[in-house]
Amino acid sequence: MAETHTIHVDVVSAEESIFSGEARFVALPGEAGELGIYPRHTPLITRVKPGSVRIEKADGGEEFVFVAGGILEVQPNRVTVLSDTAIRGKDLDEEKANEAKAAAEEALKNAKTDIDLAKATSELAVMAAQLAALRKYRQTK
Repeated sequence: MAETHTIHVDVVSAEESIFSGEARFVALPGEAGELGIYPRHTPLITRVKPGSVRIEKADGGEEFVFVAGGILEVQPNRVTVLSDTAIRGKDLDEEKANEAKAAAEEALKNAKTDIDLAKATSELAVMAAQLAALRKYRQTK
């Protein structure tokens, strides 16, 4: 039997470690588009946009983690995703996400300054990405 190569993956939020384990493949929304990372990938540091981190685990299962943006560091034997906010796919709450999206849309309508506008636009993008991640996670179940 051929040896299966894996890479260690850590997804960490400001509060806790969200995922730590061995994976065959990781896909996530990089700054310049979707990134796919296999074991022995070239070292890389880049920003991550809000969206889903899809981890194909060593046992063949999949794990989805929503990140509200952050930083990705890739070493040949390790992938680290650091994000202020990271939520396991199974913990995403559609009702809360829809409420937060509605609040962000309201804030966008009521923005008085460029700073208000930028903040509301950013929050809305994060909530839209979270809802998209939730739909993607549900499709895999």
